[in-house]
Amino acid sequence: MKFFRGKSDPKTVPKPNKKTIEHANRIKQYVDKQTSKLNEIEADDKTIQDGKQTEEKTDSPPAPAKQKKTSNAQASLEARIAKMNISEKQRLKILERFRRKEARRKSKGEKKKKQKKVTIEDFQTIKIIGRGAFGEVRVVRKRDDKAVYALKTMRKQDMIDKNQVAHIRAERNLLSAAESPWLVKLLFSFQDDIYLYLVMEYCAGGDLMTILMREDILTESQTRFYISELAEAIHSVHLLKFVHRDLKPDNVLISNQGHIKLSDFGLAKSFQSDDNVISQYQKQGSEIKEGADSTQKIKKVKKPYKRNRALMFSTVGTPDYIAPEVFSQKGYGEGVDWWSMGVILYECLVGYPPFYAEEPLQTCRKIVNYKRTLKIPQEAGLSREAKDLIYKLICTHKSRIGYAGITKHPFFAKCPWDKLETMTPPFIPELKNGVDTSNFDDFDAQQDLPEQHKKTEGAAQNKPFVGFTFVRPKAKKEKRSINNMFG
Repeated sequence: MKFFRGKSDPKTVPKPNKKTIEHANRIKQYVDKQTSKLNEIEADDKTIQDGKQTEEKTDSPPAPAKQKKTSNAQASLEARIAKMNISEKQRLKILERFRRKEARRKSKGEKKKKQKKVTIEDFQTIKIIGRGAFGEVRVVRKRDDKAVYALKTMRKQDMIDKNQVAHIRAERNLLSAAESPWLVKLLFSFQDDIYLYLVMEYCAGGDLMTILMREDILTESQTRFYISELAEAIHSVHLLKFVHRDLKPDNVLISNQGHIKLSDFGLAKSFQSDDNVISQYQKQGSEIKEGADSTQKIKKVKKPYKRNRALMFSTVGTPDYIAPEVFSQKGYGEGVDWWSMGVILYECLVGYPPFYAEEPLQTCRKIVNYKRTLKIPQEAGLSREAKDLIYKLICTHKSRIGYAGITKHPFFAKCPWDKLETMTPPFIPELKNGVDTSNFDDFDAQQDLPEQHKKTEGAAQNKPFVGFTFVRPKAKKEKRSINNMFG
């Protein structure tokens, strides 16, 4: 028979004879039959696995019949394969696929057994290290792995009565979404019938207030270190579409290695609360404005400035770090955080906040009238760059510089913005052990935490906090979204 290259003429192609057609049909039937058997095996495999998963979901022990079916699953599969006219290679391939599926199923089942809800019963209190307007902060140790954390507790009824539900939800959402090294990390959040709990990494170095109380005044080099890291932390918050709005030295934590970690995002969301300091001063807006517009001189501070942590923790708080546009009730943006950073910068270099007064209302008047009241004492000996940065942060919101302007400012000319974590901190905490609390004040417990977990489904006080529970994944695959995170 001769073969020719090129296109063939359909008219010249011979039609297959009857014998060839019958042979092709037999081959097709055989292939269809084998494919059908393979599909049955797949279906049986899935049925067996579904049966096993159903057993795992029930609290009662599995029935003996199901146990027998599960234990004989591979033997049953091998028996079915033996009836098929397939090669040894194909048989081994089917069995290997079955074993892999079984291994994945068992692994998944073991993980589910290991994972249990985190509750207050999992933690042992070591010491109370802080008290805020709406809760307490404890150093705790997790009972199973002995890891040390900071536990923030808030009474649910207080959150509801003081209109703080939206604010604690925002704090939980921000912390769970944050992956920045400059923001304190949330590991777990959970609740019972009485309290809400936030379990965060423990920063044993205290906070910036601790350093300022000890050192009084920082050098420009030391200040540059803390303010550059604080700028990165503020920028991280803004990238998450949040504004902190409660920046002050107490909220700038110091990690075990000496770097900063920004914290406390709950009180910052409390501007609409009747108990919030800013709301209180906003209600007195006319009085503040009257004092600012009057021609009488602002009273000079008679008493020397003394840092008061108790005032910081109170519900009254201090307005020292609040931007003037907040008092106007005309709306404001992320620029309020850069103003607050400017005030902290001033305090680090001079030794006290620029608008300090004996009475909070008087402080507010000084802030609103900052063009007349902002003075940098000559004896402070600040460099031209430091003064310029202060004046470009503590100014009208229209001309206030933001993150881009800060990173390019001459004060930070020698600052390695792309590798701040490699900088050596001015003060590295000297810690005796992992539960060292020497950098925090002592507090007596006011919240009596339960010894046993109890959460009643459908209880009225639990409804506002649906979806509050969170466990940070050990292996991060992708950044979490801030939207619809609370549930």
